[in-house]
Amino acid sequence: MLKIAYHPIYNHPLAEGHRFPMIKYELLPQQLIHEGTCTPKNFFEPSIPNDKYLVAVHDPEYYYDLLNLKIPYKEARKIGFPLNEQLVERERIIADGTMKACEYAIEQGIAMNIAGGTHHAFSNRGEAFCMLNDQAIGARYLQSKNLASQILIIDLDVHQGNGTAEIFKDDPSVFTFSMHGANNYPFKKETSDLDTALKKGTTDREYLAALKDTLARLLAELKPDFIFYLCGVDILETDKLGTLSLSLEGCRKRDELVLESCHKFQIPVQCSMGGGYSPDIKKIVEAHSNTFRLAQHIYF
Repeated sequence: MLKIAYHPIYNHPLAEGHRFPMIKYELLPQQLIHEGTCTPKNFFEPSIPNDKYLVAVHDPEYYYDLLNLKIPYKEARKIGFPLNEQLVERERIIADGTMKACEYAIEQGIAMNIAGGTHHAFSNRGEAFCMLNDQAIGARYLQSKNLASQILIIDLDVHQGNGTAEIFKDDPSVFTFSMHGANNYPFKKETSDLDTALKKGTTDREYLAALKDTLARLLAELKPDFIFYLCGVDILETDKLGTLSLSLEGCRKRDELVLESCHKFQIPVQCSMGGGYSPDIKKIVEAHSNTFRLAQHIYF
């Protein structure tokens, strides 16, 4: 059975008046259940994890300053919203959802987190609405349990996974691959193990060809035994914060390519949803829903 991390706290607005696009976290489970792709049994509720798993990735000084709301004002501004206890709790619960999804993925082949993809969180600071890096925490969790020896992170959000690149820059057991818009935030990029920067206006055909070639090569050369997939839908041509020009069908084919490859080579995969900022919330929910539909179709 496909297992999906979801908690009502995911719907908590980032700041007063900042409801959109957070509403997608509320609408997505509703849509999946309404259309019959999922039932309530597919969802599990994560909780507050043990701090030891979070400080395995994040500097303890940064983490406990975050926990106690003592982040200096200048650093907090880079995160992008006024910090409060519920937002920090939300981030911790998201990380737990990804850790638990890792274990479900090993059992079932795939597992998902409705939220997550907080790839702008560095080891010692947060940026761009990201405070704790959920997939980096998941990777360290797997390593601590001796559940994976060679991990591949496939980050296909339109924004480079700069925090993830920094966290694993000296760890050859975790390979970071980011394919993103060259002209998108962050404008000062970190160095992933592999960065593919795409020009403004890249279309379905160009994008899928580049991904297919790269993915095949990475799987052949690395032979990973676990994959994290950050499947942001801000690659759509309608996205307010993206510079790429993929159609809804192109985005679906991207997910199909990644998930079919993981399934073919029997590599467990954990998926976090990442960004999506199209003006029409229906398009965001539809693009994300496609990822879950494909997971059910390919694996179950």
